[in-house]
Amino acid sequence: MKTLKKIGFILLVLVIVIAITGVIFIQTLKPEYSGNKTLPKLQHEVQVYYDTYGIPHIYGATQEDAFRTLGYVHAQDRLWQMELLRRIGSGGLSEVFGADLLDTDKFFLALGIDDASVVTVSKLDKNKEAVKVAQAYLDGVNQFIADGPTPVEFYLTGIDKTQFSLKDMYNTMGYMAFSFAMAHKTDPLLTNIKDKLGPAYLADLEIASSTDLEWIKNYHQKPADSIQNTIASLVSDALGELNLPLFEGSNSWVLAPDKTRNGKVIFTNDPHIGFAQPSVWFEAHIETPSYSKYGYHMAGIPFPVLGHDRNLAYGVTMFENDDVDFYFEENNPSNPNEYKTVNDWKAYEIVNKTITVKDAEDVSFSYKKSVHGPVLNGIADQVTGERPIAMSWAYTQMENEVIDAFYGISQAKNLSEFKKALPKIHAPGLNMMYGDAEGNIGWFASAQLYEIPDSVNTKLVFEPGTGLPLDKTLLDFSKNPQAVNPPWNYVYSANNQPDSIAGMLVPGYYLPENRGKRIVDLLEPKNDWDLDSASEMILDVTSSVNPEIVRELVKKIDISVLSELQLKALDELNVWQGDYPLESVAATIFTRWEYFLLKNTFKDELGEEQFTQFLSTHFHKRVIAPMSEKSSSVWWDNVNTSDTKETAEMIVQDAFLKALTSLENDFGADLSAWTWGKVHTLEHPHPIGQVEALKSFFNVGPFPVHGTREVINNMYFGYDGTRMYKTSSGPSTRRVIDFSDVENSVSILPTGQSGNPFSKHYKDQSQLYIDGKFRKMMMNKEEIQNSQEILIFSPKE
Repeated sequence: MKTLKKIGFILLVLVIVIAITGVIFIQTLKPEYSGNKTLPKLQHEVQVYYDTYGIPHIYGATQEDAFRTLGYVHAQDRLWQMELLRRIGSGGLSEVFGADLLDTDKFFLALGIDDASVVTVSKLDKNKEAVKVAQAYLDGVNQFIADGPTPVEFYLTGIDKTQFSLKDMYNTMGYMAFSFAMAHKTDPLLTNIKDKLGPAYLADLEIASSTDLEWIKNYHQKPADSIQNTIASLVSDALGELNLPLFEGSNSWVLAPDKTRNGKVIFTNDPHIGFAQPSVWFEAHIETPSYSKYGYHMAGIPFPVLGHDRNLAYGVTMFENDDVDFYFEENNPSNPNEYKTVNDWKAYEIVNKTITVKDAEDVSFSYKKSVHGPVLNGIADQVTGERPIAMSWAYTQMENEVIDAFYGISQAKNLSEFKKALPKIHAPGLNMMYGDAEGNIGWFASAQLYEIPDSVNTKLVFEPGTGLPLDKTLLDFSKNPQAVNPPWNYVYSANNQPDSIAGMLVPGYYLPENRGKRIVDLLEPKNDWDLDSASEMILDVTSSVNPEIVRELVKKIDISVLSELQLKALDELNVWQGDYPLESVAATIFTRWEYFLLKNTFKDELGEEQFTQFLSTHFHKRVIAPMSEKSSSVWWDNVNTSDTKETAEMIVQDAFLKALTSLENDFGADLSAWTWGKVHTLEHPHPIGQVEALKSFFNVGPFPVHGTREVINNMYFGYDGTRMYKTSSGPSTRRVIDFSDVENSVSILPTGQSGNPFSKHYKDQSQLYIDGKFRKMMMNKEEIQNSQEILIFSPKE
């Protein structure tokens, strides 16, 4: 017995020692928000005040000092995020996660992001202010890597910390640029539909733009072969599993003084990005004698993509223009390493790459390049078919000045300086939104556009000898869609179709009019907007389009055969206003009906794989409203029922009955139990949260969440057949800036400022976000200096 007691005592001591050691270890991993540090190359002392939500307010004597400090404090909260994002474009994910990511690494290496970054960096003028400030930021990041604690994710994955370079910065921007693109999801699918089903099947897919829809208005202030549709899925599926931010959409509207109660501009913006933990933006407020900005920064990129000061505010939405094209190449029958050009046969360029794979041998592979770009066949096993398909992407084929553009934007003191920086954004296409204290407002579709003949359909894979010329006729930035100080006193963007200036509509993958229509409907009649009403509008969850869809669909229903439960469900829909609060029953019924309608209409022709791809594109959202009005369409007939020709009425009714049966199976026969909050949820997933044992530690949520697809509070989810709607993307921040009281402007992040799970700021905004609340973006120095935590950086002697 005494021996057992001794063993028990020893075990207890060991447990206590392990627990104490664990606590000490955890304490060493936390970010430091107060104290004193030295930083090499610093010229003067820099003070960093951390506010209640862990946002650094950086006060320095020079910009280089301030940005060097920003790099350090950014890294201590987001180094793991920086690490993952820089690895995508350089094909470095397999080194972290193993062979499952090989296809993704091959694809991104073949895109040429890393090669383009090498070329860009080799041409940089190291004496330019933008480059010097960017290098100072990277010096700060690297100093944290050298001196700071290693984030827990590095221990769990077994990788080492390594220094960051300018090339890493451009690789991160390259990945972000590609995540905007929709062509890789859409063009191969549309080509398959045309080649396998016939051109008639494209007619009702709303590929072209309709003048009946809400367009963004310009105003100038005066002076075949099966592609298997896996070009998208090999990337989207893999990156989706990693839970990295993908850009999806966005809203912004800027109100001129005549539309506001206090006679000053009000600026709003909520970029829609894939939910992940940590979320995409890192907030930082910097003050120096020559620079002042409250900015939103991407991991590893020094210059804020969103920002404001006391003089102006700017933000972004996705332009959604088409800057990716696909070309069928024709191989030489006697030499598969040659392809046909206009004049003769030309040898493919053979590119060799090597990928480091975790717990395995390095993998070497090669791919071909034509004059159009990388040939996708053979890059990944999923891309099949004998006809070579080359991909042309504007981002890697033109001079890259995107970083310079955002440096210029962040340095701008007025509208003229802001606009001067915009032509440097060649890709990705961005709607740059602007407002200032002088009363100016502006919207600029920013991308390098070029002439596209009416006869060229950029949404299909081009046959050999067709498509766009290699030497495109570039348009001057003045020909881009834009509006400055229009007489209707507001500008907005909701990723919908912009009107033309250059005499042609810019081809793109625009979202349906739903959000744009709702924004215009709310803005037009009201001329006394203030901070509170603008904040309320950015949370709006009502669709003005969906009730119209319901009215059209109900016309096709034979109510004489409906049960009592089904009639009650129809009554719910008939009085529905198109809103999506948590308690709504009609929202649940409509969403379930919408899914079965899409499935009944399109899956028989497309098959399982292509139907899944169809649901991942923007145009599946564009097709719902117009299809609800159509009494005849080639899509209505089910090709699998040879003895019956289905009508619109049959398809709509069957979808309605299937929707109600599924809801009854899920929640019972009591309609009041079919509430939106039960089916629509939001969880912020961390890449390591895929491991079930670590999920609750790294992930944030899930929460029931109001909103839905294509309302202003755009909480997007994909239809995956589970009949549950897990929100995958939405507002990555909500900002409202009122120039009548700029220091009390408000914002919110989806989870928290820090990506370190041991930080108190890892998820301290998550409930506020779900509840639709805001917090102040502090800019008043006296108020900021009352912060409890201050971290002081001194020059290293």
